[in-house]
Amino acid sequence: MSQVVSYELQANIGIITVNNPPVNALAQVVREGILDAVNTAQKDASEAIILCCDGRTFIAGADITEFGKPPKEPGLPDVLTAIENSTKPVVAAIHGTALGGGFEVTLACHYRCAVASAKVGLPEVKLGLLPGAGGTQRVPRIAGVQAALDMITSGNPVSAQKANNMGLVDEVVEGGDLLAGAISYAKHLVESGAPLKRIRDITIDSSTIEANFFEGARKRLAKRARGQIAQDRIVSCLQAAVELPIDEGLIRERELFKELVSSPESAAMRHIFFAERQAAKIKDLAKDTALRPIKSVAILGGGTMGGGIAMCFANVGIPVILVEINDKALERGLGIVRKNYAITVQKGKLPADKMEQRIGLISGTTDYGDIGDVDLVIEAVFENLDLKKEIFAKLDAACKPGAILATNTSYQDVDAIAEATARPEDVVGMHFFSPANVMKLLEVVRGEKTADDVLATVMQIGKKIGKVCALSRVCYGFIGNRMLGGYGREAQMLLLDGCTPAQVDGALEGFGMAMGPLAMSDLAGLDVGYKARQGRTDLPDDPKLYRMGTMLVEMGRYGQKTGSGFYQYDPETRRRMSDPEVEALIKEEADKLDVEQVHISDDEILARCFYPLINEGAKILEEGIAQRASDIDVVYIYGYAFPVAKGGPMHYADSVGLKNVYEKICEFRDKYGEQYWNPAPLLKQLAEEGKTFAQWDKERSTAQ
Repeated sequence: MSQVVSYELQANIGIITVNNPPVNALAQVVREGILDAVNTAQKDASEAIILCCDGRTFIAGADITEFGKPPKEPGLPDVLTAIENSTKPVVAAIHGTALGGGFEVTLACHYRCAVASAKVGLPEVKLGLLPGAGGTQRVPRIAGVQAALDMITSGNPVSAQKANNMGLVDEVVEGGDLLAGAISYAKHLVESGAPLKRIRDITIDSSTIEANFFEGARKRLAKRARGQIAQDRIVSCLQAAVELPIDEGLIRERELFKELVSSPESAAMRHIFFAERQAAKIKDLAKDTALRPIKSVAILGGGTMGGGIAMCFANVGIPVILVEINDKALERGLGIVRKNYAITVQKGKLPADKMEQRIGLISGTTDYGDIGDVDLVIEAVFENLDLKKEIFAKLDAACKPGAILATNTSYQDVDAIAEATARPEDVVGMHFFSPANVMKLLEVVRGEKTADDVLATVMQIGKKIGKVCALSRVCYGFIGNRMLGGYGREAQMLLLDGCTPAQVDGALEGFGMAMGPLAMSDLAGLDVGYKARQGRTDLPDDPKLYRMGTMLVEMGRYGQKTGSGFYQYDPETRRRMSDPEVEALIKEEADKLDVEQVHISDDEILARCFYPLINEGAKILEEGIAQRASDIDVVYIYGYAFPVAKGGPMHYADSVGLKNVYEKICEFRDKYGEQYWNPAPLLKQLAEEGKTFAQWDKERSTAQ
């Protein structure tokens, strides 16, 4: 036996125990230990074998650090074959989670029991992969093809009870002692002479599968894949499960798994998996930094954003006071919260009693005196610096010592806001993304004087409310919105240069963006960007800059809310349609500005829109605004719907090659001028050195 896998005989029951903290991942030493234990059990006095795990969970998946490295024997398929071919019944005893390879281990066992709190699943698709050790072949045989399709392509786990209903778990163990329950269950199997129930022996009746089932599944999944290829390959594996003997199906599964492991899509998704975990770590913050208790929260501003933020805290049981300027605004704000919860209930995502419980945690006031004892205040009012400074001066007077004062500003200077108080060390940025109760990203903005324990507390509370946190220093727009400027600018410049709105958005959506930049501007409201630009003094004096967006606003075309912007919108369905009037206006304005309109390829549209993101990201790294290039990727994946299969803008740049990105930016500089196309020194340096942003991250991490 290995040190992490033990085997003991209790009466006539052999017990294999895995102990590989923290999640009992299927590292080589675990695979070897299980294989040795199964082989040992074949020769002793045991009549049944239990496979269980110490710690907080069953085997929670593969050791993904082994991906991309030479395989280490024994492979997982070899281990599963040994389990499946055991002459004695093998029972998996599941607690915590059995995910990915861990769940595939249980499927090779003859029987499965689980505590009620356990969950099982195959989440590989979330890393751009598919189950590579029989999951696609065994699940459809025992649970049905449709259930297997839903489970594997979503990657979402199911509860022990649901798994029991699906046939994936044979016994739900009552009480808290899983091992005792598993031993009792194993003894019952022995005494009753239960057969060795091998899932591989089940055949699927192909006549039960409707015609064109797999073709239809591919089409449906392609619509939401956004550049991911794993879903298509999963369908191919399920089709093999129906049409081929299991051994051939397993070979097909393994072939497609190997294809995905080496794919750029999976590499990108694995990059984000690790990047998300890195983003939660602040480099110069001690791990043992004490946290401030957050037992109550106040939200200033009851609009869509403020209401959404309030829901985030109520969802985890933290009482919230919503503060508005008058009773009418307060009533409207509380109404927004109730409406959002009602929609969630209607979608079946929340029981009605839970809705009332959460709404009960949200109260309202118009009096700052009512928030004197809260632990955290989040300001979510209109983007006006003077207004925010006025509010923070009031908070300074109203809130107790030690209360964290946070601003949800998207652009404004957090340090200037902090100066309005006598306690700038308590001030921090908490930039939520709209809708706040849905979007996962939280940009945590570190002011010049923000205290370490404030940062640590905000990062922790962000995680508690289900957010992915990324740290930013203070600058205009922080990480995400600062970078977005060039993206939106070029989208509009491309119109004058010869593209239609549909061409620009089509190219970006074909790349995998959830929505193109012009359609997104219509959704957010063209007037929002227009108003923001009015207050800026740093924009170049260029008649082409945001010309079309400005003209549309001045025509009363604000986007979806007025039924027209860059596009026309169906008043009932909100379906966007190209607008000949806008296309004619673009040509007219190009003529006035003496801009020659030419055909522009999709590749050039992508470069014109994405390379400003990358270039600005490089400047942000140089300035120390972001800790890591991978943090920038996290911001764009979770805050701006950048396709996860591309790994974020900085990872995408690495995949294209920084030399290629740099040379293209230089080409655009020579063609369009250096006021918009000035290569970042860091980009130039890495391109000349033949390095990547990932290498830059690694070198800086090693040096610290």
